[in-house]
Amino acid sequence: MKFRSKLTALLAGTVLALTGAGLTAGAPAAHGAVQQLAAAWAPWTSYAIGAVVTHNGADYVCIQAHTSQPGWEPPNVPALWKPSTGGGGDTSAPSTPGNLRSTGVTSSSVSLAWNASTDNVGVTGYNVYRGGTQVGTATGTTYTDGGLNPSTSYTYTVRARDAAGNVSGASNSVTATTTSGPPPTNPGKMAGAPYLYMGWGNPPNPGTVMDATGVRSFTMAFILSSGGCTPAWDGNRPLTGGADQQAINTIKSKGGSVQISFGGWSGNKLGPNCSTPQAFANAVQQVINAVGPAVVDFDIENTDEFENYTVQDRILNGLKIVKQNNPNVKVVVTFGTTRTGPNAHGIRLINQSRALGVPIDNYTIMPFDFGSSNIYQDTVNASEGLKNALKNAFGWTDAQAYARMGISGMNGLSDQQELTTPATWTQIRDWARSKGLTRLAYWSVNRDRPCPGGGVVSNCSGIAQSDWEFTRITAGF
Repeated sequence: MKFRSKLTALLAGTVLALTGAGLTAGAPAAHGAVQQLAAAWAPWTSYAIGAVVTHNGADYVCIQAHTSQPGWEPPNVPALWKPSTGGGGDTSAPSTPGNLRSTGVTSSSVSLAWNASTDNVGVTGYNVYRGGTQVGTATGTTYTDGGLNPSTSYTYTVRARDAAGNVSGASNSVTATTTSGPPPTNPGKMAGAPYLYMGWGNPPNPGTVMDATGVRSFTMAFILSSGGCTPAWDGNRPLTGGADQQAINTIKSKGGSVQISFGGWSGNKLGPNCSTPQAFANAVQQVINAVGPAVVDFDIENTDEFENYTVQDRILNGLKIVKQNNPNVKVVVTFGTTRTGPNAHGIRLINQSRALGVPIDNYTIMPFDFGSSNIYQDTVNASEGLKNALKNAFGWTDAQAYARMGISGMNGLSDQQELTTPATWTQIRDWARSKGLTRLAYWSVNRDRPCPGGGVVSNCSGIAQSDWEFTRITAGF
């Protein structure tokens, strides 16, 4: 979680704001300087912010510096490119999809099909809506909406989109009713477990929170290196005998369970310090033996683990050993995301876990700190991107992919001032439940207290809310 490292930089906010303003002011000039010289997009090319390319007859402006790779064509990665609004751009929307129809139902899913749209340049995909809310995307003319309730009617429409971001009118609506039967169950589902951090932020007594909210599980953060390949809470508190063990004992005494999180955004981590997968697995085993968690969560972030592929592989190979030695302990990897799904490092992590045969129970994304103005829709879009990445890597169905997915949000104000209200978090929880996701967490219980206008701080959310309101919502997962 980035929040810990950013707390110490809050006094520099004015400088950061001025820097950001300067970057924003400079972008149009850079765009204007290169627009007339736009070349066709190409893979394995370094692009700076403001660079302009053409692809399939449409112009795109680079919004995040990167080196392109095959499959990163501008319409496929809106986190990197946006359609240019300059002269000559494509402004024609695709035709409306026709003959939307239901092709099958089960007790928990509805399958849809429709006739293809046409476009002056080309249709790149379709947005699928249930009851007016977008629930997924498709590149072809079929879609299956899963995680639904039995004996329930659902109404759908579809819109086509093109590479320039133009969207068609809505198709005809179709209503389908799922069959009767028990609601879908998933033995891999974990209890909602918000992060609890005993290192700062006036940590509350978890027993008090459990009594007030009904939550039964917490994700305890963070296990780091205390020197070399030796684990400790936050890198400096012993595994047993301190505040962390006392909190865990309280949780378990009230019938709850714990997830233990390794890593995070900042600090000295085990991944870079343990020299081999076996050494990393041995360090994790020390924590499992000391704490007895139901889940071990590996928060793989930043350049030292997420972007260092030698360390990524060391962690992944270590997790194979951990799972072999602890088959009843679930293994989770948690990592950042763009608004449309995992970035190149996240895709690599997923694909490599498949290539190495790592039995990961859940892939959790952190859909925040990417400049969102609609955290619900961006969370859904990012999750759908994760689903597609898992399907591509493993050949899973939608339902199989959802069953290996999790969301870890940030309550109230995020580091980038994105707003998640209790109502929005309820929406996210309900969407995750409807799709059959198996993990829900947020950062953090320490911040689950009101302080409207208080900003981004360690012991409250920065917004108006009730005490422990986000935890109460999470408990309903």
